[in-house]
Amino acid sequence: MWVNPDEIPGNNIDDDNNGYIDDVHGINAINNDGDPMDDNDHGSHCAGTIAATANDSGRIVGVAYGVKLMALKFINADGNGATSDAVKCIDYAISEGVDVLSTSWGSGRYSATMLNIIRAANDAGILFIATAGNGSSNTDISANFPSNYEVENVISVAAIDRNGNLANFSNYGQTTVDIGAPGVDILSSTSGSDTEYSSFSGTSMATPYVAGVAA
Repeated sequence: MWVNPDEIPGNNIDDDNNGYIDDVHGINAINNDGDPMDDNDHGSHCAGTIAATANDSGRIVGVAYGVKLMALKFINADGNGATSDAVKCIDYAISEGVDVLSTSWGSGRYSATMLNIIRAANDAGILFIATAGNGSSNTDISANFPSNYEVENVISVAAIDRNGNLANFSNYGQTTVDIGAPGVDILSSTSGSDTEYSSFSGTSMATPYVAGVAA
């Protein structure tokens, strides 16, 4: 995990005066604190695909197992989150100098505020890897955000199966989707324990493969 060098763990003080107490490994924008622990498994699954450690007793190895992960939480256990909290997370990532954002979330709602923060991430040299969505839709016609924002750093990821075919649930688009990656029956880590693994499917699972390669 990434470690905030300006924060002292466990002292219940906002040491770096950035608005988040004990943000040692990232933030929870829902609660405005530094506890981004996963209560849904989705984030842990994506994280394992990117950075599960090599040469231990685990069942998988991450695409880029030498990288540092910053946990940025704005979606609750039920899978719901506010755009304003997503913006907080991206703003935090910009301020802390991340290189790649892996964003396995989205909706059909356009947001000028979200567009502006993605532009700010682009200006900061951050790649924004975004899930194309799971609606079996052509995003050239029916937009999915944030993957449809026309900013240079946005890479939109569809899901393919083990035979290289587009997954039946995956969105697609000749001009709005950039790449496909494995997203069907993907085995990765989940949050129950250090030895728990599950198989999930979705463009959410494909996105961290691309983020890992980018890293």
